[in-house]
Amino acid sequence: MKVNLYLIIGGILILTSCSAKLTSSIQKTYAPLDYKEEVRIFELGEEIPPNAEKLGTIKIGDSGFSTNCNYDVVIEKAMLASRKVGGNALKITEHYTPDILSSCHRIIADVLRIADIENFKAVDEIVDIDNVLFDADYAIINVYRAGGQGALVSYDLYLGDSIICRVSKNFCESIKIYKEGLNSLWAKTESKTEIPINVEFGKTYYVRCGITMGAFVGRPSLTMVDNNTGKAEFNAIELKNNKKNK
Repeated sequence: MKVNLYLIIGGILILTSCSAKLTSSIQKTYAPLDYKEEVRIFELGEEIPPNAEKLGTIKIGDSGFSTNCNYDVVIEKAMLASRKVGGNALKITEHYTPDILSSCHRIIADVLRIADIENFKAVDEIVDIDNVLFDADYAIINVYRAGGQGALVSYDLYLGDSIICRVSKNFCESIKIYKEGLNSLWAKTESKTEIPINVEFGKTYYVRCGITMGAFVGRPSLTMVDNNTGKAEFNAIELKNNKKNK
């Protein structure tokens, strides 16, 4: 019986240590929000409404053993913390992408309470045209890669038969594509990785690149991500590079 109890406790500790670490400093709270209620995310560079009330700050980082800490997971954890104190919005103030020190996304965010947020979101949805290029005779592929595993390994990224960029650590580049239709993005080191892409003029795409474990130098990883996640990750790397180059 004791052995089973120790196994259960050990399992709980392992699962807990694998998740990202959250710390908070909350000065004011409201009634908790229902889990179905949306929490609006304001990314780096996005302005918040003038009536936004700051409830406090949360920080999500690496516990030292974290493994399940990609951007989607980190944001979901932040939204859960915001709902608990009645916050219906989060303003990301710092976003650190994976690097040699950590394989996790790490953020610092202000927890906000915004009155009449539904109307604000409706206006925002009308004016947010970042992912639509009206009357354009091209598409844009935003390619990016943080640091982390295999940081010393670079590789060429192909669209069909053409090289469109050279991918290295802390890389981000927006590439105009002037050919529509179904094609493939691929890269090769010790082995080849390939993903399909259907290019349509006027659209914006985000491709997250990386390196996974291999026998020798590692294998390229290529992932098409949704525009909200891609934009946040791309902008974080771009901001980091701009600060470094100043």
